[in-house]
Amino acid sequence: MDIRKLRYFIAIVEEKSISAAARRLHISQPPLSQQLKEMEEELGAILVERNGKQLEVTDAGKTLYTYALQMDQLMEEAKMEVREVGNGANGRLTIGVNTFSVARLPEILHQFQRQYPKVTYKIQQNESAHLCRLVRDRAIELAFIRLPLELDDFSVLHLYSEPFYWISSRKRNRLEAEVSLTDIVNEPLLLPSTQGLGVHYLILEAFSRFDFHPHIVGECSDIVLLMDLVSTDFCSSIVPETLLNRHKGYAVHACKISPACGMSSLLGLIWLKNHRLSNTAQHFIECFKNFRA
Repeated sequence: MDIRKLRYFIAIVEEKSISAAARRLHISQPPLSQQLKEMEEELGAILVERNGKQLEVTDAGKTLYTYALQMDQLMEEAKMEVREVGNGANGRLTIGVNTFSVARLPEILHQFQRQYPKVTYKIQQNESAHLCRLVRDRAIELAFIRLPLELDDFSVLHLYSEPFYWISSRKRNRLEAEVSLTDIVNEPLLLPSTQGLGVHYLILEAFSRFDFHPHIVGECSDIVLLMDLVSTDFCSSIVPETLLNRHKGYAVHACKISPACGMSSLLGLIWLKNHRLSNTAQHFIECFKNFRA
Protein backbone atom coordinates (compact mmCIF):
# COMPACT_ATOMS: atom_id res chain seq x y z
CA MET A 1 0.00 0.00 0.00
CA ASP A 2 1.59 3.28 -1.10
CA ILE A 3 0.89 6.91 -0.23
CA ARG A 4 -1.19 7.35 -3.38
CA LYS A 5 -3.68 4.68 -2.25
CA LEU A 6 -3.82 6.19 1.23
CA ARG A 7 -4.68 9.57 -0.26
CA TYR A 8 -7.44 7.91 -2.31
CA PHE A 9 -8.81 6.40 0.92
CA ILE A 10 -8.68 9.76 2.73
CA ALA A 11 -10.78 11.32 -0.05
CA ILE A 12 -13.31 8.46 0.08
CA VAL A 13 -13.74 8.80 3.86
CA GLU A 14 -14.04 12.58 3.75
CA GLU A 15 -16.40 12.71 0.77
CA LYS A 16 -18.46 9.69 1.94
CA SER A 17 -18.96 8.82 -1.72
CA ILE A 18 -16.87 7.08 -4.38
CA SER A 19 -18.15 9.39 -7.11
CA ALA A 20 -17.52 12.56 -5.06
CA ALA A 21 -14.04 11.32 -4.12
CA ALA A 22 -13.30 10.57 -7.78
CA ARG A 23 -14.25 14.12 -8.75
CA ARG A 24 -12.03 15.53 -6.00
CA LEU A 25 -9.13 13.38 -7.17
CA HIS A 26 -9.77 14.10 -10.86
CA ILE A 27 -9.97 10.42 -11.76
CA SER A 28 -12.84 8.26 -12.99
CA GLN A 29 -14.98 6.28 -10.56
CA PRO A 30 -14.23 2.64 -11.63
CA PRO A 31 -10.43 2.82 -10.99
CA LEU A 32 -11.08 4.35 -7.56
CA SER A 33 -13.54 1.57 -6.67
CA GLN A 34 -10.90 -0.94 -7.78
CA GLN A 35 -8.25 0.71 -5.58
CA LEU A 36 -10.57 0.50 -2.55
CA LYS A 37 -11.23 -3.17 -3.25
CA GLU A 38 -7.49 -3.88 -3.50
CA MET A 39 -6.82 -2.12 -0.17
CA GLU A 40 -9.50 -4.17 1.57
CA GLU A 41 -8.08 -7.39 0.10
CA GLU A 42 -4.53 -6.42 1.11
CA LEU A 43 -5.57 -5.60 4.68
CA GLY A 44 -8.11 -8.41 5.02
CA ALA A 45 -10.72 -6.03 6.39
CA ILE A 46 -13.80 -4.18 5.21
CA LEU A 47 -13.00 -0.44 5.31
CA VAL A 48 -16.30 1.15 4.26
CA GLU A 49 -19.87 -0.04 4.00
CA ARG A 50 -22.67 1.41 1.90
CA ASN A 51 -25.48 3.02 3.92
CA GLY A 52 -28.04 4.29 1.46
CA LYS A 53 -26.39 6.83 -0.83
CA GLN A 54 -23.45 7.38 1.50
CA LEU A 55 -20.53 5.25 2.64
CA GLU A 56 -20.04 4.50 6.30
CA VAL A 57 -16.53 3.97 7.61
CA THR A 58 -15.99 0.79 9.60
CA ASP A 59 -13.85 0.62 12.76
CA ALA A 60 -11.05 -0.83 10.65
CA GLY A 61 -11.50 2.03 8.18
CA LYS A 62 -11.37 4.61 10.96
CA THR A 63 -8.09 3.15 12.18
CA LEU A 64 -6.62 3.24 8.69
CA TYR A 65 -7.90 6.79 8.17
CA THR A 66 -6.09 8.00 11.33
CA TYR A 67 -2.80 6.51 10.16
CA ALA A 68 -3.34 7.66 6.58
CA LEU A 69 -3.68 11.29 7.72
CA GLN A 70 -0.48 11.02 9.78
CA MET A 71 1.47 9.47 6.91
CA ASP A 72 0.17 12.02 4.42
CA GLN A 73 1.21 14.86 6.73
CA LEU A 74 4.65 13.31 7.28
CA MET A 75 5.10 12.94 3.54
CA GLU A 76 4.25 16.60 2.96
CA GLU A 77 6.61 17.69 5.74
CA ALA A 78 9.38 15.52 4.30
CA LYS A 79 8.90 17.03 0.83
CA MET A 80 8.95 20.54 2.24
CA GLU A 81 12.10 19.90 4.30
CA VAL A 82 13.90 18.27 1.37
CA ARG A 83 13.06 21.28 -0.80
CA GLU A 84 14.34 23.64 1.89
CA VAL A 85 17.58 21.68 2.26
CA GLY A 86 17.89 21.58 -1.51
CA ASN A 87 17.59 25.35 -1.85
CA GLY A 88 19.75 26.03 1.19
CA ALA A 89 16.99 27.45 3.37
CA ASN A 90 17.28 24.52 5.75
CA GLY A 91 20.57 22.67 5.99
CA ARG A 92 23.89 22.46 7.82
CA LEU A 93 26.76 24.89 7.41
CA THR A 94 30.08 23.16 8.09
CA ILE A 95 32.86 25.69 8.35
CA GLY A 96 36.40 25.86 9.68
CA VAL A 97 37.90 28.90 11.36
CA ASN A 98 41.58 29.63 11.75
CA THR A 99 42.78 29.83 15.35
CA PHE A 100 42.96 33.63 15.13
CA SER A 101 39.61 33.81 13.37
CA VAL A 102 38.10 36.53 11.22
CA ALA A 103 37.46 39.72 13.16
CA ARG A 104 33.84 40.21 12.06
CA LEU A 105 32.80 36.57 11.76
CA PRO A 106 30.18 36.80 14.56
CA GLU A 107 28.50 39.69 12.71
CA ILE A 108 28.52 37.71 9.46
CA LEU A 109 27.00 34.65 11.12
CA HIS A 110 24.30 36.80 12.74
CA GLN A 111 23.36 38.20 9.34
CA PHE A 112 23.34 34.73 7.77
CA GLN A 113 21.16 33.41 10.59
CA ARG A 114 18.64 36.20 10.02
CA GLN A 115 18.39 35.19 6.36
CA TYR A 116 18.38 31.43 6.96
CA PRO A 117 17.03 30.81 10.49
CA LYS A 118 16.58 27.06 10.01
CA VAL A 119 20.24 26.35 9.17
CA THR A 120 22.30 24.53 11.82
CA TYR A 121 26.07 24.87 12.24
CA LYS A 122 29.23 22.87 12.68
CA ILE A 123 32.09 25.32 13.33
CA GLN A 124 35.56 23.86 13.80
CA GLN A 125 38.55 25.88 14.96
CA ASN A 126 42.08 24.84 14.03
CA GLU A 127 45.27 25.86 12.28
CA SER A 128 45.04 26.74 8.60
CA ALA A 129 46.96 23.71 7.32
CA HIS A 130 44.70 21.34 9.25
CA LEU A 131 41.59 23.13 8.01
CA CYS A 132 42.79 22.62 4.43
CA ARG A 133 42.98 18.88 5.12
CA LEU A 134 39.46 18.89 6.56
CA VAL A 135 38.10 20.63 3.46
CA ARG A 136 40.02 18.25 1.21
CA ASP A 137 38.58 15.26 3.15
CA ARG A 138 35.11 16.86 2.95
CA ALA A 139 34.74 16.91 6.72
CA ILE A 140 33.85 20.61 6.31
CA GLU A 141 32.85 22.57 3.19
CA LEU A 142 34.33 26.00 3.87
CA ALA A 143 37.25 27.35 5.86
CA PHE A 144 38.69 30.72 6.79
CA ILE A 145 42.45 30.33 6.58
CA ARG A 146 45.59 32.40 6.80
CA LEU A 147 47.83 32.43 3.73
CA PRO A 148 50.27 31.55 2.24
CA LEU A 149 49.50 27.85 1.80
CA GLU A 150 49.43 25.42 -1.11
CA LEU A 151 45.94 25.94 -2.51
CA ASP A 152 45.93 24.12 -5.87
CA ASP A 153 42.97 21.99 -4.77
CA PHE A 154 40.86 24.93 -3.63
CA SER A 155 38.85 27.86 -4.83
CA VAL A 156 39.85 30.95 -2.86
CA LEU A 157 37.98 34.12 -2.00
CA HIS A 158 40.69 36.54 -0.89
CA LEU A 159 39.50 38.66 2.01
CA TYR A 160 42.03 41.17 3.23
CA SER A 161 45.61 41.56 4.41
CA GLU A 162 46.10 42.47 8.03
CA PRO A 163 49.15 44.03 9.72
CA PHE A 164 51.18 42.63 12.62
CA TYR A 165 51.96 44.30 15.92
CA TRP A 166 54.83 43.95 18.34
CA ILE A 167 53.37 43.82 21.85
CA SER A 168 55.19 44.34 25.13
CA SER A 169 54.33 45.06 28.73
CA ARG A 170 53.23 48.58 29.58
CA LYS A 171 55.93 48.48 32.23
CA ARG A 172 58.44 49.12 29.48
CA ASN A 173 56.79 52.45 28.73
CA ARG A 174 57.37 52.17 24.97
CA LEU A 175 55.46 54.91 23.18
CA GLU A 176 56.31 54.27 19.54
CA ALA A 177 53.31 53.87 17.28
CA GLU A 178 55.33 51.92 14.73
CA VAL A 179 58.50 49.82 14.86
CA SER A 180 60.77 48.08 12.36
CA LEU A 181 62.23 44.59 12.65
CA THR A 182 65.56 46.21 13.46
CA ASP A 183 63.99 47.78 16.55
CA ILE A 184 62.79 44.46 17.96
CA VAL A 185 65.30 41.90 16.68
CA ASN A 186 66.96 41.62 20.11
CA GLU A 187 63.74 41.62 22.14
CA PRO A 188 62.79 38.30 23.80
CA LEU A 189 59.97 36.99 21.61
CA LEU A 190 57.45 34.32 22.54
CA LEU A 191 55.70 33.60 19.25
CA PRO A 192 52.06 32.59 18.92
CA SER A 193 51.11 29.23 17.42
CA THR A 194 53.59 26.42 16.83
CA GLN A 195 56.56 26.03 14.54
CA GLY A 196 55.80 25.37 10.89
CA LEU A 197 52.25 26.66 10.98
CA GLY A 198 50.65 29.90 9.82
CA VAL A 199 51.62 32.94 11.86
CA HIS A 200 54.82 31.45 13.22
CA TYR A 201 56.08 30.85 9.69
CA LEU A 202 55.12 34.34 8.50
CA ILE A 203 57.03 35.99 11.33
CA LEU A 204 60.19 33.95 10.83
CA GLU A 205 60.04 34.42 7.06
CA ALA A 206 59.88 38.21 7.45
CA PHE A 207 62.99 38.24 9.65
CA SER A 208 64.85 35.90 7.29
CA ARG A 209 64.30 38.23 4.30
CA PHE A 210 66.47 40.79 6.10
CA ASP A 211 68.92 38.12 7.31
CA PHE A 212 67.94 38.91 10.91
CA HIS A 213 68.16 36.38 13.72
CA PRO A 214 65.49 37.30 16.27
CA HIS A 215 65.77 36.45 19.96
CA ILE A 216 63.06 33.80 20.16
CA VAL A 217 62.50 32.34 23.61
CA GLY A 218 59.80 29.93 22.45
CA GLU A 219 56.25 29.62 21.16
CA CYS A 220 52.86 29.42 22.85
CA SER A 221 49.64 28.10 21.34
CA ASP A 222 47.51 29.31 24.28
CA ILE A 223 46.75 32.91 23.34
CA VAL A 224 45.34 33.86 26.75
CA LEU A 225 48.51 32.62 28.43
CA LEU A 226 50.62 34.42 25.83
CA MET A 227 48.88 37.72 26.58
CA ASP A 228 49.29 37.15 30.32
CA LEU A 229 53.02 36.52 29.93
CA VAL A 230 53.50 39.62 27.80
CA SER A 231 51.51 41.84 30.17
CA THR A 232 53.62 40.67 33.15
CA ASP A 233 56.84 41.46 31.24
CA PHE A 234 57.94 37.84 30.89
CA CYS A 235 58.44 38.40 27.16
CA SER A 236 57.25 40.34 24.16
CA SER A 237 55.49 38.91 21.11
CA ILE A 238 54.33 39.56 17.55
CA VAL A 239 50.65 39.06 16.79
CA PRO A 240 48.25 39.80 13.92
CA GLU A 241 45.77 42.64 14.32
CA THR A 242 42.80 40.28 14.65
CA LEU A 243 44.27 38.62 17.71
CA LEU A 244 44.98 41.99 19.29
CA ASN A 245 41.41 43.14 18.71
CA ARG A 246 39.92 39.96 20.12
CA HIS A 247 41.98 40.00 23.30
CA LYS A 248 41.58 43.46 24.73
CA GLY A 249 41.99 44.52 28.34
CA TYR A 250 45.55 43.28 28.85
CA ALA A 251 48.28 45.59 30.14
CA VAL A 252 50.21 45.55 26.89
CA HIS A 253 51.53 48.24 24.59
CA ALA A 254 51.10 47.54 20.86
CA CYS A 255 53.37 48.97 18.16
CA LYS A 256 52.46 48.38 14.55
CA ILE A 257 55.24 46.74 12.56
CA SER A 258 56.17 48.96 9.63
CA PRO A 259 54.60 47.94 6.30
CA ALA A 260 58.10 48.26 4.80
CA CYS A 261 59.04 45.10 6.68
CA GLY A 262 56.61 43.10 4.56
CA MET A 263 55.06 41.37 7.57
CA SER A 264 51.36 41.04 6.84
CA SER A 265 48.93 38.17 6.61
CA LEU A 266 46.40 37.55 3.86
CA LEU A 267 43.19 35.82 4.91
CA GLY A 268 40.99 33.81 2.59
CA LEU A 269 37.83 31.72 2.44
CA ILE A 270 38.42 28.39 0.67
CA TRP A 271 36.37 25.48 -0.64
CA LEU A 272 37.20 22.41 -2.71
CA LYS A 273 37.55 22.78 -6.46
CA ASN A 274 35.55 20.58 -8.83
CA HIS A 275 33.14 19.59 -6.08
CA ARG A 276 29.58 20.83 -5.81
CA LEU A 277 28.96 22.94 -2.76
CA SER A 278 25.70 22.56 -0.88
CA ASN A 279 23.24 25.37 -1.44
CA THR A 280 23.71 26.32 2.21
CA ALA A 281 27.45 26.85 1.65
CA GLN A 282 26.77 28.78 -1.55
CA HIS A 283 24.35 31.05 0.28
CA PHE A 284 26.95 31.69 2.98
CA ILE A 285 29.55 32.71 0.40
CA GLU A 286 27.07 35.13 -1.17
CA CYS A 287 26.12 36.48 2.24
CA PHE A 288 29.80 37.00 3.04
CA LYS A 289 30.41 38.82 -0.25
CA ASN A 290 27.44 41.11 0.36
CA PHE A 291 28.59 41.77 3.92
CA ARG A 292 31.97 42.96 2.64
CA ALA A 293 30.45 45.10 -0.12
